[in-house]
Amino acid sequence: MSYIKTVGIIIREVQTGEADKIVTIFSKSMGKITGSAKGARRPKSRFIAGTQLLCYSDFVLYKGREIYSINSCDVIEPFYNIRNSLDKLTCAAHMTEIINDIVQENQPAIKVLQLFLNSLHMLSKTDKSLYQIIAIFELRLMSILGYGPLVGGCLNCGNQDFESMEFSFLKCGLTCKKCSFLDGSAMDISEGTAKALNYIIYSNIKNLFCFEVSDQVLRELNIISKRYLKERLEKEYKKMDFIKSLK
Repeated sequence: MSYIKTVGIIIREVQTGEADKIVTIFSKSMGKITGSAKGARRPKSRFIAGTQLLCYSDFVLYKGREIYSINSCDVIEPFYNIRNSLDKLTCAAHMTEIINDIVQENQPAIKVLQLFLNSLHMLSKTDKSLYQIIAIFELRLMSILGYGPLVGGCLNCGNQDFESMEFSFLKCGLTCKKCSFLDGSAMDISEGTAKALNYIIYSNIKNLFCFEVSDQVLRELNIISKRYLKERLEKEYKKMDFIKSLK
């Protein structure tokens, strides 16, 4: 028998048979893979903890004909705190839906996995604004996928004065007010929003969440990230609509 070891997080689970599960694992070494967890729904199953949705575990897998069989799984991080808040669980479901859409079968996506885990950690372990976490996740994810907006300065003249910037969805980045002719429908944004966009796209991922913003900047960031994500992935994600106010 050929066994494979990998770490990964459960991003989908489907109940099968009397007590089994089919799970989708976003793994570090193999990207998105499908695994069978025999008896995982039984109360005394050794798989019951490690195969829960959003559980990050160390897996030993056996490659079957069509899918993997889970031989063992040891929990690394269960992200239990997310389950204690409906708003946090909604945010996690939103991110998980996007991850399921963009991560490919058997294609490693280590930077995406790191961003996803860091975002879940912020949801679970901190009181940082949920909307800020989501905006950062969405915009940085677009950057990792090669769709990141150009936010180093005005994409026309190179002006780096963030005090007088607009965001152009047509041109996918910042334009200064002197170059507003490029896109008459560009969104007027505050200096703080322009600086926050620059930080989100270009900062080290270890420091990605280490900043605070005003409510105005947060609203502008979320307008930009939601529309930008929709236009780049050609899909409207609606789970966040159930959270009615900025947290």
